[in-house]
Order: sequence, then C-alpha cells, then structure tokens
Amino acid sequence: MELLDHFALGFSVALTFQNLAYCVLGVALGTLIGVLPGVGPSVTISMLLPFTFGLAPVSALIMLSGIYYGAQYGGSTTAILVNLPGEASAAITCLDGYQMARQGRGGKALATAAISSFIAGCIGTLLIVLLGKPLSSWAFEFGAPDYFSLMVMGLVSASVLAHGDMLKALAMVVIGLFIGLVGTDVNSGFERFTFDLPELADGVGFTVLAVGIFAVSEVAINLEQNETRSVFKASIAGLLPSLADLRTILLPALRGTAIGAFFGLLPGTGPSISAFSAYMLEKKLARDPSRFGQGAIEGVAAPEAANNAAAQTQFIPTLTLGIPGNATMALILGALVMNGIQPGPTVMTRNPEMFWGVVASMFIGNALLVALNLPLVGIWVRLLSVPYRWLFPSIIMFCALGNYSVNSSAIDVYLCAGIGVLGYVLAKLECPPAPLVLGYVLGPMMEENLRRALLLAQGDFTVFFTSPISLGFLMASLLLLVSMVLPTIRRKKAQVESEEAGAT
Repeated sequence: MELLDHFALGFSVALTFQNLAYCVLGVALGTLIGVLPGVGPSVTISMLLPFTFGLAPVSALIMLSGIYYGAQYGGSTTAILVNLPGEASAAITCLDGYQMARQGRGGKALATAAISSFIAGCIGTLLIVLLGKPLSSWAFEFGAPDYFSLMVMGLVSASVLAHGDMLKALAMVVIGLFIGLVGTDVNSGFERFTFDLPELADGVGFTVLAVGIFAVSEVAINLEQNETRSVFKASIAGLLPSLADLRTILLPALRGTAIGAFFGLLPGTGPSISAFSAYMLEKKLARDPSRFGQGAIEGVAAPEAANNAAAQTQFIPTLTLGIPGNATMALILGALVMNGIQPGPTVMTRNPEMFWGVVASMFIGNALLVALNLPLVGIWVRLLSVPYRWLFPSIIMFCALGNYSVNSSAIDVYLCAGIGVLGYVLAKLECPPAPLVLGYVLGPMMEENLRRALLLAQGDFTVFFTSPISLGFLMASLLLLVSMVLPTIRRKKAQVESEEAGAT
C-alpha cells in the first residue's frame, strides 16, 4: 500500500505540464545527441548545467536523466545504420546491427534495439523502486568512517574498472581530489591553492570543470576525426518485427537486462561494460556462435537491453548513497548539490517529491523513447548528414554563455578554456576523464567525513578499521586493487622469463 502511495505521488509530480515538458525535452535531446556521433550525454549535460539553476530541482533532474538514458536509445541508430556508435555503449551493437542493415534488415534491427531498450528501461526503473528504500535504510547505519571508506571504494573501483591504464586512472582521481580542495577551507577560513586569485576563493566551479573537461576538449578531439559516413538509408523498411523475432529476442533482452542491472549498481562499470558482457554471454549460449558478427538479432537485443538497464540502475547508488557510478552520474550528482539537495540515504525522506517524481518520469520517458525512435527514424537518419564542423561552433558558444551566466564572470570562461586544453592533453595521453570528475565531486565529501570521523575519534585513525562496515569497504578496495595488479605482475614476470629463456 505504501508503494502505491509513492507511485501516486511520483506520477502526480511527473505528469504536471512543466515536468512532462522537461521529460519530453530531455529524452528528445538524449536521442538527438545519441544519434549524432561526437556529442554524448556528458557533453550535453555539462553544457546545460548552468541553465538548470533557474529550474525546480525535480524538473532539472527529470530533464538531465532523460538526456542520459535517452542517449542509450539514440546511440543504437548510428551503430546500426552508419557502423559508428553515437554512444560508447552502442559500440558492440555495430557488430550485428550494421550487418543486419547491409542485409536489408535495418528496420528490424532498429525495432529490436527499441523494444529491448524499452523492456530493460522499465525493469531497471522498477529496480530503483524496489532497491532504493532498502539501500537507503541500510545507509542510515553508516557513520562518518563508513561514508569515507565507501567513497574510497567508489573511487578505487572507478579507477580499476576504467578503460585504459589503472595507474593513469588513479592519477586522475588524485588530480580531481586536488581540484576539489581549491578554495576556502570551511573549518579554518584559510584559502587553499588559490594562488592569491580572489576568483578562486569559492573554488573551481563544477560547471567550469565539467564543460571544460568534456565539452571543450571533446570538440577539439572530434575535429581531428574523419567525417566520412556511409548510411544505409534504403534499408529501413519493416520496422515491425515478426512474432518469431520477438520470441528470439525476449530471453536475450531479459538476460541483458539482468547483466546491465548488476553492473549499473557497481561504480565505474555502467553501460559499456554491461553491453560487452551481455554480448559475450549470448555468443557463448548460442547454438551457432558463428552467426554473431554476421547479423544475429540476439547480438542487437542483448547489448541494447544491457546498456539501458545499466543506465537506469546507476541512479540507485547515485541518489541513495551519493556515489556516482560514472562521469555522467557525477554531473547529475553535481547538479543536485548545486540545487541545494544532498544525495544520500535521506533523499527519499527529505525530498520524496523529487525522488518519486524522477522515478515516475522514467516510466513515461521510456514510453516516449519508443515513440521517438521508431516513427521518427527518417529524421534521425537525415541528421546524420550534418557535418560535425557545423555543430562545434554552437557547442562552444553554449559553453561560453553557460559558464558566464553562472557568476557573470569572464574568468570562468577563460578557466573553462584552460581546463578544455588540459582535457585535450589528457585525452592524448590516454588518461580517462571520468575518474577526475568523480574525484572532484567526492573530494569535498570525503574530506568532510574524514575530519568528522577523526574529530569524533580524537585523532585515532584506527576508527576506520574498528567499524565493521568501514573495514569491509576498505578490504573491498584492497581486493579490487590486488585483482588488477596481480595479472599485470604475472604478465611481466612471464615476459621476463621468456626473454631470459630466449637469451640462453
């Protein structure tokens, strides 16, 4: 009965004209930026952050959430028709989706992606409802040491599971933590790392960092890419799959949903790893694995379900624990903090209208996405012909306007440009930006809980090991590090032994 009351509250909030309009806007923008290669949800959300200040928190979160899970839908369109994923999580869809388009089954591939995504999105939203409250209740037992250790585990797991070198990811976390320390110390009142610049007394603004590290640097990176695209426009007939096709995709979609829901709960994993894992599972379970990569419909259903389920369930740790699972979730977490809402176990009790309103909007948004992706596929295909060189001036303009509008400060615009250059250099050095943003967002909260824990324990550092919950999180962090370091040591040892054997 209580759950029905929560749903009633959520839909009463989500179905207001204003929130419904922002839901439509969010999923439409999400689909659009998912379709357009080079413009992802992180870029779009970072650009729109300054413009959400004048919105009610629930309206802002509904729109930003729609952009995120809507991009997972839209990314499949370019993966199928252009062999170029609009989103990183749709990369695995290229393998079979593009082959289906080449075989004249592009319509079925698009329908399979939409249906699988809809199933996964609805189930993922239900999991938010079912797991959100128990997780919040459990988190009420956390003390300051437990929260500090939880954030340590979140940063370590984000670094360990990030793409590329683990040491580089850990270095990005440290850089993010240092950037988060810039500004005035709230306890002592002294300025830290401001270099006597009064503009940095309040720290580096979240929008400045987010826009610079994602939007500005992404523009520079994408301008280097070749824009040649071959679109299968003539292969988009037969959008309605047959009953046989529906029976074929049902189990892969459900298995993909389960995998995506699991990875969505883990910091640092998310849609990309979920999609890859679901695809490999389907290939292992298939009677004829050789079909995969040649146009197998299961190769579209499973990863598309996985990436959408992960996108939905990533809201669970972000909202209930205040631990973002990836860079986009960190941006959404930052938007909440800037709007005066502290994510964590109290968010469901202090802000029930926001929490349940966002959950209800996800059901509405998933239904809207099916309506947007299938009937309007012709429009999305035409948008693929827009050269990126025509898009980037608008992106840069919105970045500059957005950052200036926050504090009416030209320094913020210059600082954003400088961070954009840093982001470009880091991308060239193959350093992932997501751990940096996570470190920046979690850094101040980690410092606060560290100080609080030591203050209550009178400076005794063993408080982090005497608390069972804190010790469990620290042990999990250590195991994650060891699990990644050991294989590297073994490979290097085997390499040395083989070289010595070859020398003798």
